[in-house]
Formats: sequence, C-alpha cells, structure tokens
Amino acid sequence: MTATAPREEQLWSRCAGCATLLYRKRLRRNLDVCPECGVHSRLGAPDRLRQLVDPDSFRPLPDDPADVDPIGFVDVVPYPHRLTAARTGTGLAEAVLCGTATLGGHPAALAVMDFRFLGGSLGCAVGELITRAAERALEERVPLILVTASGGARMQEGVLSLMQMATVSQAVAALREAGLLTVSVLTDPTYGGVAASFATNTDVVVAESGARMGFAGPRVIRQVTGRALPDGFQTADFLLRHGQVDMVVPRRALRGRLVALLAAGRAGRPRPVVAAAPATSPPVPRQPTPRATTTTTTTVDPPAEMADPWATVRLARHPGRPTTLDYLESAFDGFVELHGDRLGGDCPAVVGGLARLDGRPLMVIGHQKGHTTAELVSRNFGMASPAGHRKALRLMRLAARLGLPVVTLVDTPGADPGVGAEEQGQAAAIAENILALTVLPTPVVAVITGEGGSGGALALAVADRVLMLQHAVYSVISPEGCAAILWPDRSAAPQAARALRLTAPDLHRLGVVDEIVPEPADAAHADPDAAATALRDAVRANLSPLLDLPPATLVRRRRQRFRRFGAARAGNRAGAR
Repeated sequence: MTATAPREEQLWSRCAGCATLLYRKRLRRNLDVCPECGVHSRLGAPDRLRQLVDPDSFRPLPDDPADVDPIGFVDVVPYPHRLTAARTGTGLAEAVLCGTATLGGHPAALAVMDFRFLGGSLGCAVGELITRAAERALEERVPLILVTASGGARMQEGVLSLMQMATVSQAVAALREAGLLTVSVLTDPTYGGVAASFATNTDVVVAESGARMGFAGPRVIRQVTGRALPDGFQTADFLLRHGQVDMVVPRRALRGRLVALLAAGRAGRPRPVVAAAPATSPPVPRQPTPRATTTTTTTVDPPAEMADPWATVRLARHPGRPTTLDYLESAFDGFVELHGDRLGGDCPAVVGGLARLDGRPLMVIGHQKGHTTAELVSRNFGMASPAGHRKALRLMRLAARLGLPVVTLVDTPGADPGVGAEEQGQAAAIAENILALTVLPTPVVAVITGEGGSGGALALAVADRVLMLQHAVYSVISPEGCAAILWPDRSAAPQAARALRLTAPDLHRLGVVDEIVPEPADAAHADPDAAATALRDAVRANLSPLLDLPPATLVRRRRQRFRRFGAARAGNRAGAR
C-alpha cells in the first residue's frame, strides 16, 4: 500500500477550483486546464515554453546568470540558502527562462517567468536576463514576448531589485524606438514591480484566462483600507473591463493569438534603430558596481546616535520634515503650480509646476505629505494615485517640449494601495512614468528627501543624477512589510531595516545614489532653512553639468546608468557591507 502511494499521487490531481479529482494525463492533454470548471493551473516556465513555441525551436540565451547577494541579506535564513533551495526545487538557475524560438514559424525572443522560483521575484539576475532577451530581440530585429508570473521585486536584493524595473523598461523603450513589437502575457499572478514596469508597458498586453494582476496585492489592500474587495477584483476579466489589457485569452487559444500578433508585427517594416540613444551599453565583466562621476560628491556618515537604520527610518518619516511645497517656497523661486492629469483627476499627493533656480526656469515635481494629521490625510500621506503619476507624466513631457530641466523631490511610503487606484490602472501608470523617464530628452535630477518607497518612488526617480538627503531612506519595501513577510511578525521591522540597506550611505556605496546631501545637526526638521539651502546647492551643482549636453547624450548616459544595475554588475557585495 505504501509503495504505491507516491505513484497514485502522480496519476491523479485535485483541481484547486472545483476540487474534482482529475487524471493527470488527461489534465496535461488539456494544457493543465480543468475540464470541469476551466480553472487554469499555474505552469512552470519549461511547460509554458513547450505549449507556446514550435517544437525544438527554443534556444536559450548562452549566458548564465551571475550569483548575486548584493546586500548580504539575512532574515531567518541567509539569502544564498533560499536561492539554493529554489534551484533545487525547480531545476532552474533563476526565476526566468530566456531565449529565442519560433511560433508558427515567426521568430521571436522570449522571457518566461516562473512563479515557483521565489515567487517569480524580480532580482538583479532576473532583470539582467530579461534585458539580455530584449537586447537579443533588438540585435536580431525580432519581436519580444514576455510571459510574467511574479509577486514583485525581490526584497532580499534591496533597492537594487527596484532598479531592474527601470533597466528592463529602457530595453523595452529601445525596441519601441526600433519599431519592433513587444507583447506581454500576464499569467497568474503578476504583481508589484513587475506589474508596474515591463508587464504593462509593452505594445500589447494579453491576459491569460484566470490571471490576476495589480500593483498592490489583495492582502495588502485589505490591510491598508480595511475594506472587502469587489468580486473578481484584479482578475483578467476585471482588467479587461477597466481597460488595462488588450484581450483575455484562454490557454488553448494563447499560442494562436500570439502567432497572429507576430504575423502582424512581421508584416510591418521596422523603423531604423535610433543610434543616438541606445538603451544599453555592452556587457562588462563582473566587477564592483561603479559610480558615476560628479563635480561635487559629498559623502556624509551619519552621527553615532543615528547609525541605526531604524532610527533613520523614523527620522525620514518625522512629521516636521520639510515637504515638497516647503522646498518650493524656500529652495526655489517663483513657483507656479500646475494641476490635473487632463484625464479627470488632480491627485493632491503629487504637486508640480514651473519654478526658477538662479533665474533658470525648470519644472519641479514632487510628492506632498504635510505636517499635521489633517494635511497628511488630505494629501493621502504622499501616496500618489494613478492621476498623480499621470499628472507628473504630463508635466515631464511639457518640460521636454519647452526644453526645461526637471527636478523631482521624492517623499512617499509608496503608491496608493487602494481599490480605486487599482481600478484606474495604478501599475500601468507607474510603468508609463518609468518608461517615459528613460527617453526624456531633458536633464532630470531626482532628490530623495524623506521616504523613497518602492515603485511609487521610482516613478519619479529615473534620473541623470539621483541625490539623497542624509537622513532619507530608499527601499524596495517598507521595513514593516518586509518583516511581515520574512520574519515571524512585524515587530522585526528594525531588523528588516538593517537587512534592507536602505540608508543614504548604503545606497551611495551601492552606486544607486550619486551624492548625499548633508542635513543640519539634528536633521532637516530642526532647521528647515539650512536643509533648503543644502538642497538648493546640491541641485545646482548636479544640474549645471547636464545643461549643455545634447539630448541624445543625456538619454544614452541615463540608460547606461541604470543598465549597470544588472547581475553582471552587482556580483560584488563587499561594498554593501
């Protein structure tokens, strides 16, 4: 009896939807879709490829991902142990399989994610591999197909995993410029940083039947809002009704639909590649992450009493800390606020408009929190809605048309995690901002002034120069959120803050931040005027060298800046210690 039990388990499978006991071979013949209720089981990347591409046509990319542990992350288990377990359990080197193949005889480059591998999380190696797949598509002038399955950015690699959202997005931008078709196939589930970047900024977005997609996950939304979620929330049909995908396709029809899209893309004539602003720089050997040169670089070590990252988190959140409107009043001149996204909303969590710095006009855009409880509530605690991201996008594009530099001031715990934000396309709004900033033909300087939280922060921080106030923080996830997922309870937030390497000195060593802006002795809230002067001086010094650069050079260097955050460039973790 015991000897036959494992064999019985392999022969039969119970449907997660209707609980019907199904003969495994029959389920496989039906492409792992329950013949009784139609529930689509999750597929690993190898099975997905077998279903989609022509037989024997898949050729994996020749380069293996580098082993990376860029911040030496340890929770209850060291990160390398988690990687080893994921590789043993899946037989994969990483959470994505990339290569070239044909579908119905049409060539394409593919990147297929696998949720079994650490929840399909986006880390440096995953970002590097997907970027290389996009580069191969550009080189061979073929379409790119992305099949997504992910819980979001990989916490264990800190803010470097967040950078992959920009790295892959700019590779997608290069394909757009070359007139090459990009298609994303959303499978269940697709959330977080993947949803807010390359999963939704392709030319065509296809959702497989039963897929769920959003920026914030259902559990997070319920915890933050305390509300029950609508029936079918974030499902493929929900996304279709709210205009966030092009089509919903059952698994049996998915290959045929992709073949039709590739045929249409092949029929058109691709435009020449825009050589003046390539999305990537050539691969380089693994080495410590370089930092861009600067005319004025100030490295500030926090005072001894503030050395603990959790203390820095509390300072970054201090209600007296200067806000964007405070800096616009004291560090810039002649601010004229511009409102609205021109699509029906004016998010109070994002403010922006025309201002002057030393008499030079520029566009300043930033998150706005407030100081009192009433101000914080009215500004949604600085958490931008899709209307806020689209307002910022409108102002960035206006600045480009007028030839004005852009300065962004980042201070947000993250994007709005509400039901309304998801209904209005939060993930796509963030993705479009990131994509637009990779090609914006005008200087961009970003300053992390308080909290830099996840994709909501990155939506304003894809810049030529990224500055960070001394007591600010910048992270892929909040310490509380990280602790709730990886530790037994949220009381481990101080430990998570230390593990995430989210302080200005940490991020300067990693090359994510170009310069640390010093704060007054007791932090910015103790002397807002001195903080404004320091910010003004830092923006002036970093903006000045950018003003005379041709637009194509600006874009090329900005893309090179973010391209270097791939796995081949993050393999050395010593600098994070």
